[in-house]
Amino acid sequence: MTRTKGIIVLATCLLLASACDDGSGTGTATSTPSPATSQTPPCQNQAPEAFRTCMEQTTNPPATIIDSSKTYTATIHTAYGDIVIKLDPKLAPVTVNNFVYLAQQHFYDGLTFHRVVANFVVQGGDPKGDGTGGPLYKLPNETNSAAWVTGSLGMASSSAGVSGSQFFIVTQDAPSLATSGVYNHFGMVTSGMDVVGKIQVGDKMTGIDITAS
Repeated sequence: MTRTKGIIVLATCLLLASACDDGSGTGTATSTPSPATSQTPPCQNQAPEAFRTCMEQTTNPPATIIDSSKTYTATIHTAYGDIVIKLDPKLAPVTVNNFVYLAQQHFYDGLTFHRVVANFVVQGGDPKGDGTGGPLYKLPNETNSAAWVTGSLGMASSSAGVSGSQFFIVTQDAPSLATSGVYNHFGMVTSGMDVVGKIQVGDKMTGIDITAS
């Protein structure tokens, strides 16, 4: 390589600020940070739709925000009235923490109940509304000894794992759920089963309020 050509090559490298080889095979490429090392922006404190979109790209359940010494109650608001549920972090701490976090960030605001099976379950919490949506992550297996009786609250499951947002309420005793798969039981309806009985596919939940005591 002539001196003139070398100067031109060097100038081009400086202008482009990119990888460059001078023809000798000893050029060093300028590395670009891998997307895998990028910091994922926090999802909290966004409008519901933006928050849900962010959670669809989140690979891990949220960090712990609940206090194990407190009792948590979830109130699901619907057009028919409220459904009040006592959550049980002792049985399923990660599942309860996840549910509380999503509810407090308004993840569930405006979502529908997309599945209703008579004398079995009412299910909701899917942003897509067809049973395929939710956060990118899956929850751990937190199966426990709680009986699947009327009013039981559980997380939906598939071959891919336990859903990060879809939940169901049992409308009739369903002991088969204890052995037919992984369904994290994490609460019980304390009032509003009459409301649960009125829900139809497509009905919306206005939102879910969380209280601690």
